[in-house]
Amino acid sequence: MFETLPALSPDPILGLSAAFKEDPSPHKIDLGVGVYKDEHGNTPILKAVSMAQAVLQGRETSKVYITPQGHQGYINGMLDLMFGKDSQVLADKRVAAVQAPGGCGALRILAELLIRCNKDTVVWVSDPTWANHMPLLGDAGITLKTYPYFDKAKATIKFDEMMDCLKDVKKGDVVLLHGCCHNPTGADLSNQQWQAVAALASTNGFLPFVDVAYQGFGDGLEEDAYGLRLLADSVDEMIVAASCSKNFGLYRERVGLAAIITKDASVAKIAQSQIQSVARGIYSMPPSYGGALVDIILADGALNQIWKSEVSEMRERMITLRQLLVENLSMQGVDKDFSFINEQKGMFSFLCISPEHVQHLRSEHSVYFVDSSRVNIAGISKSNVEALAKAIAATLKA
Repeated sequence: MFETLPALSPDPILGLSAAFKEDPSPHKIDLGVGVYKDEHGNTPILKAVSMAQAVLQGRETSKVYITPQGHQGYINGMLDLMFGKDSQVLADKRVAAVQAPGGCGALRILAELLIRCNKDTVVWVSDPTWANHMPLLGDAGITLKTYPYFDKAKATIKFDEMMDCLKDVKKGDVVLLHGCCHNPTGADLSNQQWQAVAALASTNGFLPFVDVAYQGFGDGLEEDAYGLRLLADSVDEMIVAASCSKNFGLYRERVGLAAIITKDASVAKIAQSQIQSVARGIYSMPPSYGGALVDIILADGALNQIWKSEVSEMRERMITLRQLLVENLSMQGVDKDFSFINEQKGMFSFLCISPEHVQHLRSEHSVYFVDSSRVNIAGISKSNVEALAKAIAATLKA
C-alpha cells in the first residue's frame, strides 16, 4: 500500500534547521524557525511558568480527562485577555470556545467548523501570510484566495489595494487577518486601518477570522488587541484562533484557543456543541497541562504581574534588536534604507532582499533564514548583530 505514496519535499523551515545544525561554522546565525530566543540563543522557561508548574504539581490529584471544551478557567482567562474583561460580547454570552492543541489546532478546528457551515467556504488570506495557514486551512477542504498585503519593493502595506480587493469579497466569505505582529512581514495595520477594515466587514458581511499568535509582542498586551476588539464590537459574527506558544513560551505544551462570536447567546450554545464535536472528531479530548498553567498564571494576581513583566521584557528586547540591526546596517554603508525594520513589529521582519541574496548569505556567511527574506528578530543578539550586518552588507555589495 505505502509504496504508492509519492515522496514529499522537506518542509522549507524544518529543512533550514537541519542545514543549520550541520553547518560547522562557529559563527553561524539561525534566523529561521519562529521561536523566541534570549541573548544566549535559548528559548527560556518563563519565571511565571516555572512558578505555575510548582503550583500545579501541588494541586493536581488526578490524570483523568478534563472536560471536552478544556479548562474553563483557561478559556475564560484567555477570552478576557483578548477581548477585555468589560467586553460586551462576553457579557452577552455570545462566545463559544474550546481549548485547542496550539494555535495550529485552533486554526484547524475552525476550518473544519467552517466546512460544516458551508462546504464551499472561501477564506481570503494576506499575500504573503504564514505558510502553515495553507495546509491547516486548505487540507480541511477550504478554498483559499489571497488579497494584496505587502509591497516588498517599498516595504509597506498595500492598504489601498487590500481594501479594493476586500470590497469585492462576497458576503459569507471569510477574511483571515493577523491580529498583531504579522507573520511573515512584521507589518501591522494601524488603528485607522483597522477601523476601515471593521467598517467594511460590517457593511459587506464577510466573516473576520483573526489569528492572534503574538499578543504582547507588538506594542503591548492591550494595544495589540485593538483590531480584534474593534471587530468584535463591529460585527455580529467572527472567529478567532489564539496561541500561547510565544507570549507564554509554551511551545512544547501546544495550547491555544478556538473561539466563535455569534449573533446571540442562543446561537452561541449551538456553536459550542458544534465546535466541541469538531474537536472530538479530531483528537477526542484536549490536553490539560499547558492550559492549566495559563489558567494559574492569569488567575493569580502576583503571577499575572510577573508574566506581564516578562512579556514586556521580551517585547522591549526585540525592539532594541531591531534598532541595533538598523544602526549596524547603516554603519556598513549599504545602498538600501533598512529603517522600515524599526516600523515592523513582533518576532519577524521581511528584509526585502532577493532569494539569491538569501542563498548567498547562507552559503557564504552561514546566516540562515527563509528565501522570502523573513528573519526571526529574536534570533539576533548583541553579540552577533554586527557580524550579521556585515554579512548582509557584503552580500548586497557582491
